[in-house]
Amino acid sequence: MKFLPQLFANNKQWAHDTEQQEPGFFKALSEQQKPEYLWIGCADSRVPANQIVGLKPGELFVHRNIANTVVHTDLNCLSVIQYAVDVLKVKHIIVTGHYGCGGVIAAMSNGKFGLIDNWLRHIKDVEYKHKEQLRAIENIPLRQDRLIELNVIEQVMNVAQTSIVQGAWERGQELQLHSWIYSVKDGRLRDLNTCISSSEEAIPVYKAAIKSLAESDA
Repeated sequence: MKFLPQLFANNKQWAHDTEQQEPGFFKALSEQQKPEYLWIGCADSRVPANQIVGLKPGELFVHRNIANTVVHTDLNCLSVIQYAVDVLKVKHIIVTGHYGCGGVIAAMSNGKFGLIDNWLRHIKDVEYKHKEQLRAIENIPLRQDRLIELNVIEQVMNVAQTSIVQGAWERGQELQLHSWIYSVKDGRLRDLNTCISSSEEAIPVYKAAIKSLAESDA
């Protein structure tokens, strides 16, 4: 504990308090992992997955990256999804974005940030795909919020199109996909109405969600 002693002290206190509140918690936790949910969220330090939804360690399987992006060539993300679906048998995959997402805002700025520009390219593709809806929003912060929302919906569709999820549905495995957005300002979650339970539902649900966002500006 030569380095960062306060973090070790915090950990010791947390472990002690947890065991005091629920004796045997860590023993039970070490013997199994049976989460029903996979959370795909942003790496932003202000968005702690378990705390937001009030779940304990072991109840939420988590993958986080810049701007909660699901890319079909990202073996890290795909491996997490495959393990969650095929091994853990999660029943829900939740893609959660958040307002004020630095990754999305950076992608909209057209600035140069280095290596991360290659990752932000995926978000720029979402921006281009929905350029008409976005251009109709004159207020810049509101336009940023809309791209953040659209990005979540697009990433849910990317999850739906993976061979992993397609295979699970073909086997009749119970699996639902969800798109959520989190507000750092008030700590509340919002459902973006992209709940998909089968391959057949994916496109209709996606189109309805995009249309709903556009109509909210009318």
